Parts: sequence; C-alpha cells; structure tokens
Amino acid sequence: MNAVNIKNQLLNLGDSVRAVHSLGFFKTGKGQYGEGDKFIGCTVPQTRSVAGKYTQLALEEVSELLKDEIHECRLCALVILTNKYSKANELERYDILNFYLAHTNYINNWDLVDISAHKIVGEWFKNRNDRSLIYELADSKLLWDQRIAIVATYTFIRNNDFNDILSLSEKYLSHKHDLIHKACGWMLREVGKRDETMLTYFLDQFAHQMPRTMLRYSIEKFPQELRKQYLNIKK
Repeated sequence: MNAVNIKNQLLNLGDSVRAVHSLGFFKTGKGQYGEGDKFIGCTVPQTRSVAGKYTQLALEEVSELLKDEIHECRLCALVILTNKYSKANELERYDILNFYLAHTNYINNWDLVDISAHKIVGEWFKNRNDRSLIYELADSKLLWDQRIAIVATYTFIRNNDFNDILSLSEKYLSHKHDLIHKACGWMLREVGKRDETMLTYFLDQFAHQMPRTMLRYSIEKFPQELRKQYLNIKK
C-alpha cells in the first residue's frame, strides 16, 4: 500500500457539498489562514477509518501523503503518524518526532495541529525535563509551529503539569492571531478543569491583558457570575 492508493480511497469517500462547506469553515479565502487549501469532503471518522488500516505505512509514504494539496490526505497522514507513534519503541518514536518537526509547514491548519501535536510532541516531552524545543517552536515565525507548541502542552496538562502552558499563555498575551488566542484559552480551560485555583491565580494576574477570545475560552466552565466578573475586567 502506498500514498496514491490511500488517496484514492479518500477520493472515493468524498462529498462535494461537504467539501464546499469546508472551504468556508477552514478559512481558505484569499488572505485567510487556510488560503488555497483544497477539500474533497471526507468526514473525520471516515478519514480515521482509512488511516487505521495503515499503521505500518513507511514514513516515506506518509511524507507523500502529508505533502498532498488535499486537506484530508494530510489529516490522514497525521492520524497514521499518531497511530504509528503510539505503537512504536523509543527509537522509532524519536524518528517520528523528528519527521513531524521536519514537516510542520504541511501541518497547516488548526485541526491538523490539534489532532497530532499533543500525541507526538506532547507525549515525547511528557516525562522529560528539557523542553526547550517546545519554546523553539513557540518562538518560530510560523503560526502552526506556535500552535503546535501550545497544543503539545495538552499532554502535560492531563498529567497535572501546568507550568509550560502558563508560560506560553503569558508569552502570547500580545499575540495578534485569533488561532493562538483560542488555543491558549482552550488549554487554560483544561488547566481549570483540573485545578481551578491555578487558573484563577493566572487570571487574577493577566485577565486585564488577555485577548478577549483567550479569556472567554479559558473561563467557559466557570459559573456565570464568575465569568461576568472576569469579562468585566476587560472593559
């Protein structure tokens, strides 16, 4: 099995109406973050189903699929990659991590990042003290590298390790892109689910500086009155 065969399977599952909807949903217009992306209209469950059959696919073929102009092909490649990572030994995982980091310019929409970053980058650094690479990604000029850095912390957060997302969220208080605000807010909300005191401590320091989207996402699970209290800080 190779990338061409997998692409043909996805093409057979495509739906033109859904593809047109995806063009708007993923902001593919001129000047938007997904400019020029192409869709065939596969659902995520359909794409996952195809990917699930090819955990043994060689990285060279995964690379071909990940470089494809069709969004669902790239999504399929990333699901294959995360499946490979979950079953790999330490040396194989290191190779997959480096492969992933070498291809981040193809991981070029929020759903592609969100389906993969925590399962590869996050898992690799979960039990490691040196996480400088996370901050290298955060300092990158590529928006998708920045989002990868944020979403990678989801794995840390699930293990009650909050330092990195708090640092990144502070770093991005003045970031100009909504996708970064949303990602930080989402991760902060996940912190709050596990340690509300930690989240409120962060908010009490920075709510007045936070982009409104980041703030709204982070307090989504708070009681209504507490949400109002923090939103009023922004006025």
